[in-house]
Amino acid sequence: MSVADVARVRVRQRELEIPESFEWVAETTPALRAAVEESGLAVHEHPLMVLDPGSSAPAVDEMSEDLSARTLDPDNPALPSALAVPHLAFAEPGTRIGSAGAAELAETVRDRSGDGSVDRVVARIRAGLTVVAAAVEDGTALCAGRHQPVGTVSEIVGVGTLPTPRRRGLGLAVTAALVADARSRGVETVFLSAGDEDVARLYARLGLRRIATALIGGPAE
Repeated sequence: MSVADVARVRVRQRELEIPESFEWVAETTPALRAAVEESGLAVHEHPLMVLDPGSSAPAVDEMSEDLSARTLDPDNPALPSALAVPHLAFAEPGTRIGSAGAAELAETVRDRSGDGSVDRVVARIRAGLTVVAAAVEDGTALCAGRHQPVGTVSEIVGVGTLPTPRRRGLGLAVTAALVADARSRGVETVFLSAGDEDVARLYARLGLRRIATALIGGPAE
C-alpha cells in the first residue's frame, strides 16, 4: 500500500465519520509502516498474543485476590460503568496505580449517557457479536473488557482497570472470564494485542504467548 492509498482510505474514513486508524501485523506487512507514517499518522507497537487452541480456560476465581469477574448480560446495571472504565484506564496506561477513581468514573458514565454507546453495545451483546466481562464492586465495574467472537476465533479487546484499584489482579480476572466464555461458545483461537511489554507479561500468566507485533496507526496525540 502506498502513501496515496493510505490517504484515500483516510478520506473515506472521514466521509464515514469513523476514526482514521490502521491496524496490521508488522511481520506480515512490513512495508505498510513507512506509508502510514509518511501520511502523517503515528504508529504504535503492541505485542500480539494468542492462546493456543488446545489449551484449557484459566480458572477465573484464582486471578484476583478479592474480587471475581463475570460476564454481564445486557440488562445488568453495571454495564454502563463497565463500558466507561476502559476510557479512564487507557488515559493512564500501564499497570501502575493512577489517579482516576470512583468520582471520575461516575462523571464519565454521566458524560456518556445518552450518546447511544451503551445501546450499541447492548445490541451487539444480544446479537452475539460482543461479550462484556467485568469485576464489579458495590454495583460499579472496577475493571472490564470484551471479546468479539466470529466463528471459532475471538479477539479480546479493551481490557482496562480503573487506575486507583490497580494491582489487585482484576485485569487478569476479567481476561480469564472472557477466555472462559469464549471457550464455552466453541471458540478455538483467542488472541489480543497487549498494551505494552509489562502488560504482555501479565497475560502470559494466563497462557497467552507472543506470536508477532501488532502495529496501530492513528493521529498523533
